[in-house]
Amino acid sequence: MSKRTIQNGVTYTTGKLARRAGVNLQTIRYYERSGLLPPPERNESGYRQYTENALVRIRFIKKAQALGFSLKEIQELLRLRADKNRQCKEVRELVASKVEELTEKIIELQNAQETLQSLLADADDSAPAPECPFLVELEKQAAMAG
Repeated sequence: MSKRTIQNGVTYTTGKLARRAGVNLQTIRYYERSGLLPPPERNESGYRQYTENALVRIRFIKKAQALGFSLKEIQELLRLRADKNRQCKEVRELVASKVEELTEKIIELQNAQETLQSLLADADDSAPAPECPFLVELEKQAAMAG
């Protein structure tokens, strides 16, 4: 048995880890390929054996994604988490950048919502679909973009 297995006590197969973390098998394998999840040790039969640390890491990744971080940004957060020579200031800068990005997205979404509400208010339910304000406006904007 390896030190890692003895240290944490509990190990998981890929399937059990996926169920516990609420992800699918392909997600775990993708995280391994992309370096987000370190490769696990294998038992005598060659099956992957993940520790509790892997479960915590996957949950960390999922929580960070829920906050709007991309996998590339999460990889940087994980590097910062593991490096005692790096400063909290670097984490703060990443988080501040994400807040700014989300603020811009919120403004874009609010503008989209206002536009859609305005188009809904202008809609004449009895008009033919080709004359529907939403479709007319969308086509007009598409023509201007090209």
